[in-house]
Amino acid sequence: MIEILNPTDLPRARNTGALVAGILQAMKQRTTVGTNLLDIDRWTHEMIVEAGAQSCYVDYAPSFGRGPFGHYICTSVNDAVLHGLPHDYTLVDGDLLSLDLAVSLAGVVADSAISFIVGAAKPAESVAMIDVTERALSAGIAAAGPGARIGDISHAIGTVLSDAGYSINTEFGGHGVGTTMHQDPHVANTGRPGRGYKLRPGLLLALEPWIMADTNKLVTDADGWTLRSATGCRTAHSEHTIAITPDGAEILTLPA
Repeated sequence: MIEILNPTDLPRARNTGALVAGILQAMKQRTTVGTNLLDIDRWTHEMIVEAGAQSCYVDYAPSFGRGPFGHYICTSVNDAVLHGLPHDYTLVDGDLLSLDLAVSLAGVVADSAISFIVGAAKPAESVAMIDVTERALSAGIAAAGPGARIGDISHAIGTVLSDAGYSINTEFGGHGVGTTMHQDPHVANTGRPGRGYKLRPGLLLALEPWIMADTNKLVTDADGWTLRSATGCRTAHSEHTIAITPDGAEILTLPA
């Protein structure tokens, strides 16, 4: 299903996006060496409840996971890149942590992810990987607008990733959002310009470039959810929800 929101729904989408961005930044600020992933999950739950919002994850049970997810945020560490199931792990200096969050507020969903390095250590390869996903995300957003096509976004993202030397996995990518979390159209992280669905004002898209340092192969963790690089290499993931407007793409999940 491809859902097109009415212009009157855009303020609600902005509110949801601001909430998601605010929670992610709060989690980044609170996360230090010694933080447990379960603490991040608990803090996220508290902020969702305080805002009067609803988690998109806790009861989520798609075909690719061993559902329901049962937690409120995805916490992916080092070689984990997507759907990281919070568990009893204490973060150490230099860990690369990706946080992915989707919530619904007043009936509209927003979805966003950030990657950052915990502590004082800043491994150069990890810093570079995060930077590449953020640049690819910016390129994808710049390619979005009324009349553009999904392939234009995919091509823009993929060009940045491949030019930086990373191979691209197309099993998971961006997607439509609206009154539910995962909708059509699928937005692969590589593609051909001029192809696919033509963007219309009112469409919400979650764009999410992600990479693995030396592979494009995924393996599923024993928890049935967490997706890891097949070689054990490090990974990074960045995501924003955007709204297609008559004037272009508006980023809904920018930090304040």
